[in-house]
Amino acid sequence: MRVSLLQMNVGLAREAENTATLLRLAEDAMRNKSEHPDVLVLPELWTTGFYPRPIKAHADPSGARARRVLAALSSRFGVNVVGGSVARLEGGKAYNTCYIADRSGAIIASYDKCHLFTPSGEDHDFTAGDRLVTFALDGVSCAVAICYDLRFPALFSALARAGAEVLFLPAAWPKVRLPHWRVLLRARAIENQIFVCACNAASKDRTLGGHSVLLDPWGESLGEAAGTEAIVTADLPLARRRSVKEKLDIFDDWREALYQKPPVSCTPLRKES
Repeated sequence: MRVSLLQMNVGLAREAENTATLLRLAEDAMRNKSEHPDVLVLPELWTTGFYPRPIKAHADPSGARARRVLAALSSRFGVNVVGGSVARLEGGKAYNTCYIADRSGAIIASYDKCHLFTPSGEDHDFTAGDRLVTFALDGVSCAVAICYDLRFPALFSALARAGAEVLFLPAAWPKVRLPHWRVLLRARAIENQIFVCACNAASKDRTLGGHSVLLDPWGESLGEAAGTEAIVTADLPLARRRSVKEKLDIFDDWREALYQKPPVSCTPLRKES
């Protein structure tokens, strides 16, 4: 599976400009027919940026505009698209939603960001999702999480235990927290023995961190961008994951029932006289 991460410069409240940027980068990624990617990945909130207020004034009703763009893009090039995320307006509420399009242009899955970034007030402006999703791209079991979800390892272990081999992570991660970005991504790849394809946004004012990266199940980089707008492409050697799990499959030793038990609070032992 060949994956291209489209590390876009995303402008705040500039949907038309951002859409034009997406189409330009997608055309660049698909230009060499002999090296076409199988999957294009977009960053978080690529239509609006993270994020203009009030977000409901900028949100996409039912995600219709974004779905049209993604469906047209995937069918035009015959490529799978992990559509980053967009602000979706539904029933008077805003959701941070990722759409997945297959090669035919069909929207085959959607995911609403489950962990909203409370320090920025995202939890006041958006409604959190309440379900995890997996889906197949070209017969490969995949999953998606969004940005701040990265800090919650239980989400990733649940997806890996459900059979996900490749995890896509659209993000709008700030430059100031890039050290966390690097460590957390490697940890999620290693501890779950999965490929992680993380597409971060960039910005002209350099507040967003870029450094989109593709990691193998050992946490080794298959390709990484710098901090500016870029396309990073790499082949995911899927057989490598099988090799890793033949040597050491941590889920063979997983003890879910134990983890659900409350820890025992120990008291100091009385000194022997």
